[in-house]
Amino acid sequence: MMTIQNLKFKIQNFCLLCLLLYSVNGVRAQDSAPGNDRWSIEKAAEWHRAAGWFNGVNYIPSDAINYTAMWDRTSFNPKLIDRELALAEELGFNCVRVVLQHAVYADSPKHFLKALDRFLAICDRHHIRVMPCFFDDCVFGGNVDPVAGRQPEPLAGWYAWAWSPSPGHTMVIDERYHPQLETYVKDVMRKFRDDRRIFIWDLYNEPNSALGVHSAVPLYRKVFAWAREINPVQPLTIGLHTANKELNRVLIENSDIITFHNYSPKEKMKEQIADLKQYGRPLICSEWMNRPSKSTVEDIMPLLKEENVGAILWGLVNGRTQTDLPWGFRPNKLPYTGEWQHDLFRSDFTSYRENELMLIKQMNNKQ
Repeated sequence: MMTIQNLKFKIQNFCLLCLLLYSVNGVRAQDSAPGNDRWSIEKAAEWHRAAGWFNGVNYIPSDAINYTAMWDRTSFNPKLIDRELALAEELGFNCVRVVLQHAVYADSPKHFLKALDRFLAICDRHHIRVMPCFFDDCVFGGNVDPVAGRQPEPLAGWYAWAWSPSPGHTMVIDERYHPQLETYVKDVMRKFRDDRRIFIWDLYNEPNSALGVHSAVPLYRKVFAWAREINPVQPLTIGLHTANKELNRVLIENSDIITFHNYSPKEKMKEQIADLKQYGRPLICSEWMNRPSKSTVEDIMPLLKEENVGAILWGLVNGRTQTDLPWGFRPNKLPYTGEWQHDLFRSDFTSYRENELMLIKQMNNKQ
């Protein structure tokens, strides 16, 4: 017969066993549960040491007037992409940044995911890794709400005339659309969350750039949360692009790796790098090169390499976006006789400036 004392002893042991099992399972659950926090400084530094120096371009095919055209099933052009990324490989570039398009995903998720996978395969063949960007507020003409399908023709003399934001300003501002955007982000990220061809997720290009100070706040906060739920192996970021201190604070506090845009001369680039290094995280300048503003290959690329700051210039092959023109250029000012703002190659794949290409190869140890 069990005594009261024995019963108490057994109950105590059972409780201790339950506590032990709970603790062990709790640790396991915590280890395997989706992460909700940004990377530690130590984890980010380890990623940076393993990855090395990223040097590449913001890429859009020369036959695409906007990123809708790049991905759309009516105009997705793997053969041209392959040819142009061969040029990037010849220069020793090891990465590209590219904006995705929600409108194309919404039109056909199956096509979009297949096209993105095909693009990643082409990049991989050329030893290039990818920084995909889900959203973009930028507009240079009147195309504020993109539609899938055939895109407009270029308007001669207008920088990026038909540039298409993603998902479009209406969907950014009206939060009733945000569940659709959540599906898009999570669907794409689930498929590629552990894909080595992607080195970082850029969640939003220049939020608020064309919408006013606060319009995109709910969406860029949400996209961080959606991405954390998927818990990809790659780091997350949204690039700094304005002097808005509050916006920059939020982006820095949520980004695993700090990225930023800087089209200024060498001294201004130095100042921003020094300022951002205080946060102790790896840095990538995910947009630069504006020749008329003295953001040049000769001045900026050596500086970024010396500072071990990733360098992703704009862009590769000049084409239908007409980004050889300066921002704000209009047809009534034609012909344009100044130096190109962006791009390294002409549409026939000859160099704009051969000395730039030679320096890029030198920086990438390709000579």
